[in-house]
Amino acid sequence: MAETLEFNDIFQEVKGSMNDGRLRLSRQGIIFKNSKTGKVDNIQAGELTEGIWRRVALGHGLKLLTKNGHVYKYDGFRESEFEKLSDFFKTHYRLELMEKDLCVKGWNWGTVKFGGQLLSFDIGDQPVFEIPLSNVSQCTTGKNEVTLEFHQNDDAEVSLMEVRFYVPPTQEDGVDPVEAFAQNVLSKADVIQATGDAICIFRELQCLTPRGRYDIRIYPTFLHLHGKTFDYKIPYTTVLRLFLLPHKDQRQMFFVISLDPPIKQGQTRYHFLILLFSKDEDISLTLNMSEEEVEKRFEGRLTKNMSGSLYEMVSRVMKALVNRKITVPGNFQGHSGAQCITCSYKASSGLLYPLERGFIYVHKPPVHIRFDEISFVNFARGTTTTRSFDFEIETKQGTQYTFSSIEREEYGKLFDFVNAKKLNIKNRGLKEGMNPSYDDYADSDEDQHDAYLERMKEEGKIREENANDSSDDSGEETDESFNPGEEEDDVAEEFDSNASASSSSNEGDSDREEKKRKQLKRAKMAKDRKSRKKSSEAKKGKDPNAPKRPMSAYMLWLNASREKIKSDHPGISITDLSKKAGEIWKGMSKEKKEEWDRKAEDARREYEKAMKEYEGGRGESSKRDKSKKKKKVKAKMEKKSTPSRGSSSKSSSRQLSESFKSKEFVSSDESSSGENKSKKKRRRSEDSEEEELASTPPSSEDSASGSDE
Repeated sequence: MAETLEFNDIFQEVKGSMNDGRLRLSRQGIIFKNSKTGKVDNIQAGELTEGIWRRVALGHGLKLLTKNGHVYKYDGFRESEFEKLSDFFKTHYRLELMEKDLCVKGWNWGTVKFGGQLLSFDIGDQPVFEIPLSNVSQCTTGKNEVTLEFHQNDDAEVSLMEVRFYVPPTQEDGVDPVEAFAQNVLSKADVIQATGDAICIFRELQCLTPRGRYDIRIYPTFLHLHGKTFDYKIPYTTVLRLFLLPHKDQRQMFFVISLDPPIKQGQTRYHFLILLFSKDEDISLTLNMSEEEVEKRFEGRLTKNMSGSLYEMVSRVMKALVNRKITVPGNFQGHSGAQCITCSYKASSGLLYPLERGFIYVHKPPVHIRFDEISFVNFARGTTTTRSFDFEIETKQGTQYTFSSIEREEYGKLFDFVNAKKLNIKNRGLKEGMNPSYDDYADSDEDQHDAYLERMKEEGKIREENANDSSDDSGEETDESFNPGEEEDDVAEEFDSNASASSSSNEGDSDREEKKRKQLKRAKMAKDRKSRKKSSEAKKGKDPNAPKRPMSAYMLWLNASREKIKSDHPGISITDLSKKAGEIWKGMSKEKKEEWDRKAEDARREYEKAMKEYEGGRGESSKRDKSKKKKKVKAKMEKKSTPSRGSSSKSSSRQLSESFKSKEFVSSDESSSGENKSKKKRRRSEDSEEEELASTPPSSEDSASGSDE
């Protein structure tokens, strides 16, 4: 029997929403990790009292009940996994996993049962629906009627607002069934009521999100933010993480509270509550509890009377009540010695904190990214200037975050930090000694050398250099056109006595040097353009008849085994098939892999042989084409050299006469008589030129050619 069971793509039902994650069953208990928030639910094996297996909308589901009344629901199992789970529960948890289907008769009358934090509406022995009482925000009563209102879920497209129960009157004296029903609901519901006095109050704290100054009242089960315009009640169960971050100026501190679900103000959602403190502010705090109660409840984490910095007191009280650790920056130190980096995200400037297990950006909008959800990071050149760079993060879900305008001096420190955390850096590849995170869907050929990619990178570098050169040229020209400090020293002014002494020779030399430098740069740019043009022509001229690249050992095996995997797992999707194939290939023995390696090697040899034949045939055809082109060029040259001197002189005279045309000759609106006159003029000019040629004695070249003929 396996010691652990793991299930991917399992959904946990929490407050009406389905959260995707991973479920792991072990001897010690059951652990569920939320993929979106990273929150971990841990159920100890000794706490489990009941396990129910049933058919639900997403296949099959598992419902677990604990001793303290909590109910956990997990959906997304396959029907075939029931036996495996049932045996595991019997062996390790000593529990019988019962099969219990929901009633689908459609009746709207039945009995209500309260079990722990769950209200179950049953018809006979079968449940029709269940309501977790922690979802109830309000409970009101009327005549023979109880109305339940629910917390709204922002992620769901449709939310259940309320449910009304009709409670028939009974003959028993002294007990009102409606009030009894309402009391059962309210005892377990998540209805925030500010009963009693607050444990302590922090007044006029500066809050960055939501913006303003708020009084914070600390109650045993929730936090109350009281401002001039808005009030917020935050249950401690919605607090996900706590952060205490030093400001870059070393005089202030951020205290960040991560919330899930977020607090709302109209249509705005605040996933983070950010408080800003000055390190100089001190406070003396007295808790509104007796010393015995403080000791019993907080077990030494808090005392009745405390004093110290304001930010220390707030963080200490919150840590004790929420019962979560406070995250602080790790050992990262930037160029200036601060534990953060100044940068911009979207339109606002803020601070990026590299933590031990993630990054957090403060403050508008706040962003928290965990290392385990990062696919890769990228260091990119700044778009506006070379004095800064951009830091890009892409998550496994495809979300991209770009932190821009980071000072160039921070590059080394940030790169070393990312490298030490073994994050995949996109524009560098993997270094030796790093543990690469392979993608299950990636082809094994991708890690081979790609000449095309290298060429594209080189062309990109050339383009960037040219862009920089052109920007440098324009910058230099503008600087030289107005540089008053230097011009006053070199050139004398008009009214100066030695104005004539400012020689023009120096100016001429500097102009010549400037022209030479520009000509060299133009020549270099033209050369680069030619090389780019050649490479683009080479790309366009790709032959479709060229041999195809051989497949890797893994791809050959996958093509041969695809149908077998499909038959073993009927109804499997393409993505699941790829995952399964990757797992099988990884677990395959070395001897079996060698067989496919040999096949891949044979395919590679055949490819190389075919490429040699293909390149040889292409070389001969190119030689034939070149020889044909040379013959055509020679024939054209011979034709051009045959015309006599007389004809060439005539053609030149015609070109001269045609190149110069008067306005009247060019215009299209002139009369036919004008055309005839111009023709006569041309004939006369041609005749006179011929007479002049006849009267002039032949040159030595003409006589030599004549003697040869």
